[in-house]
Amino acid sequence: MMNPLRKKKLEIVDEPTPAPRPEEAGKRYAIEARGIKKSFKAGQLMVDVLKGIDLLIEPGEIVLVMGPSGSGKSTLLAAVSGLMKPDAGSVIALDTNIWKMTRRKIDRFRLANCGFIFQGFNLFPALTASQQVQIILKFMKKKKSERKALAEAALNDVNLGHRLGNRPDRMSGGEKQRVAIARALAKKPKLIFADEPTSALDGENGNVVMTLLRKCAKEQGATVLCVTHDARLATFADRIITIEDGRITSTNADPAIFAHHH
Repeated sequence: MMNPLRKKKLEIVDEPTPAPRPEEAGKRYAIEARGIKKSFKAGQLMVDVLKGIDLLIEPGEIVLVMGPSGSGKSTLLAAVSGLMKPDAGSVIALDTNIWKMTRRKIDRFRLANCGFIFQGFNLFPALTASQQVQIILKFMKKKKSERKALAEAALNDVNLGHRLGNRPDRMSGGEKQRVAIARALAKKPKLIFADEPTSALDGENGNVVMTLLRKCAKEQGATVLCVTHDARLATFADRIITIEDGRITSTNADPAIFAHHH
């Protein structure tokens, strides 16, 4: 017998994707997500976390997603980056409809095009800072000499040139976060997804990281989607999207709203 909750979820997937509005016609987007819904089971209940979200981001744009805890920010980032399949809606990233692909093809797409920065660092305990960055480049079939040079350059960019040979147990939380950021940026990704990238950083290093993300966007044409509680980052963004209770409340919030928040 089919689980009635599961049956409901399958029915949701078949909902038609909302049509573009007239003012959006002809525009090219790096990320075009429409009608995104996601629910999770909590005990006997299904909790709607994303309630039909549209998210349109242009190439080279730095977009912050801000909102209270539990508003759906991280779930939205996971859905549009190919990490978590939504229950309904479509995500077109770099002209690729990612949720129409197999899991293996999605993995290959992410490896080739995406850089991820997570709160949890996700570093390997046995590897040095340089090796942490090089391992992703190895998966991308880069030559050993190129891997080493790219890793060194990326770590220098985040002020960690003096830590190339250090393992995570010899680094502070902020240094580990910067290694994770260097790893994400070393392959020069077209899409950068960041979940609270400055949470472990002081003001100075937070500025270093955001300046670097801005450089990636403006000089390399990378598109940056950043989920954050850090109001200091508002000045680095091209646009701020606010989200509350699973719905977008503004697609272009005034940075001044966040200027005095700490």
